[in-house]
Amino acid sequence: MTAQREDPPSYTRYRARPSLRGEREAGPAQASGPGSRRGERIPRKPRRGGPRASGWRRWLKPRRIVLGLAGLILAWVVLSLVLFLISSHFDRISPPGDVAAQLDSAGFPLTSANNILVLGSDRRQKNSREPGAETSGFGRSDTIMLIRTGAGHAARLSIPRDTVIEIPGHGLQKINAAHAYGGPAESISVIKHWLGIPINHLVEVNFENFPQLIDAMGGVNYTSGCVLARLDGGYIRGGYTLRLSPGTHHLDGKAALAVARTRENLCNPGENDLQREEHQQALLTGIKQQLLSPGSFFRLPWIAWNTPPAVISDMSGPTLLGLFAALAISGTPPTRVLKPTGAITLPSGEDGLTVSESARRAAVAQFMSG
Repeated sequence: MTAQREDPPSYTRYRARPSLRGEREAGPAQASGPGSRRGERIPRKPRRGGPRASGWRRWLKPRRIVLGLAGLILAWVVLSLVLFLISSHFDRISPPGDVAAQLDSAGFPLTSANNILVLGSDRRQKNSREPGAETSGFGRSDTIMLIRTGAGHAARLSIPRDTVIEIPGHGLQKINAAHAYGGPAESISVIKHWLGIPINHLVEVNFENFPQLIDAMGGVNYTSGCVLARLDGGYIRGGYTLRLSPGTHHLDGKAALAVARTRENLCNPGENDLQREEHQQALLTGIKQQLLSPGSFFRLPWIAWNTPPAVISDMSGPTLLGLFAALAISGTPPTRVLKPTGAITLPSGEDGLTVSESARRAAVAQFMSG
């Protein structure tokens, strides 16, 4: 019996297709090398230049980082501007209606020279326990300051409150009495005719909301000598006592308000109106420096929201923005006070200060050219 010979089995070769990962699975023809196994995946050679970045690393590039930061800064500034305009529309206090008739017209504060009269009344709140404090009416003006700004101008001129002038219908009086007689309109009329200059806008400090603005700024640096003042009767009578040793201090809102309102420095009883006006201008300079500091940028929305309620002004929100922009870019002018040239005793027995016509003209010329 002859044995039948069986044919050898036939084999079919298959070539693997590329996988989703861009690799080939080794087929039988590829697995013939030493140590290779059937079905082993052979990784592809890496591309030239190293592995390709993926995800956020691929998006994060210097140019995109710069553009992103610029967008955040712009959004922060726009938010602050919107908050300022909203607060100005709803919370800004307008002066009495007779003020507009006393003001002279002028262009936009950022592009045209403007003279701004800044006033601060000594009127106290009704619950004040300070002896002799005025709690009704307009009150006398403790702060009288002229600011010239816009179109490259930068000048300040403080007028001591004890300066004696002629007030129509009242005779010789201290200049701060004009505010008590007829409010800010009377002050504007008297001052612009006495100095012979136009007054374009009014800014009156609202002392009730002033501390909130300073606190929103993160406080303010103030340099002075020894100061001891008791506002509204001091702590004992429910008021505020300000104590400052010589040097630089970081003041909060209440302390800054006390500096602005200090009329009698018990640390230096001989201090006169000239020193008081210098202290107020120093405080204004400190506020400006604080606003221009890098830290204030992060507080910008809070500052923008609290600024309009802290002032009483004829200016609308956009005009106030133009004023603050002009003050920011105009530099810090030197401290100037209208210095008296003599003294006088009023019929009431009060002592006042006089300024000669030549001294007044020289101060005005310097102010208008600043």
